[in-house]
Amino acid sequence: MALRLPKLPSIRDLTRIYNLQAKQKLSQNFLMDRNVTNKIISLAGLELDNALCVEVGPGPGLLTRTMLDNGALHVVAVEKDPRFVPILDQLKDASNGRFSSIIGDMMKIDHSQIIDCGLNLESNSSGLIKQFDSVHLVGNLPFNVATPLLVQWLHMVSRMEGIFGTPNVSMTLMFQKEVGDRITAVARESPRGRLSVLSQSVCDAYKIYN
Repeated sequence: MALRLPKLPSIRDLTRIYNLQAKQKLSQNFLMDRNVTNKIISLAGLELDNALCVEVGPGPGLLTRTMLDNGALHVVAVEKDPRFVPILDQLKDASNGRFSSIIGDMMKIDHSQIIDCGLNLESNSSGLIKQFDSVHLVGNLPFNVATPLLVQWLHMVSRMEGIFGTPNVSMTLMFQKEVGDRITAVARESPRGRLSVLSQSVCDAYKIYN
């Protein structure tokens, strides 16, 4: 199985072809620099080949491409904005059965749908994987829902619900700097608050890239 994508139009070209601009009301912020996404995946140290990679808000798909080019075999993206369907469908066709997307709201989606989508990828056509031992949740989160999403996920982690019922779970998430500072703040640091305590009570929280 080829583990690199074929040559595709650039993300900038695709956003121009489909006339896609970040919507302010959705707090969208597209990743456009491959050097940045390469560094994020490298610094995160994710073991991509045998895990289910769940990406939240892929947008035009640069981070998705980076994961696939780095050997990810099972990638499922959840995207709320239907404008990105043509780009994500194109990426699915180019992925050699390693990627699929779900159009839906990550705050409301049934996580069993995500897991089933991963198990039904062509990369698992043999059916050898009955359940995933590892899940990597990644995403460049929209500003207006980043904190509510994280709080929901942290509560799910504590109860081992949904994709967080998997034995090994990691989250590599992009936030505004001040939110990241709050998540990782230790005792006696000024940004420390409820989000710091909640995050650090159920996870090892740290920054990999500023």
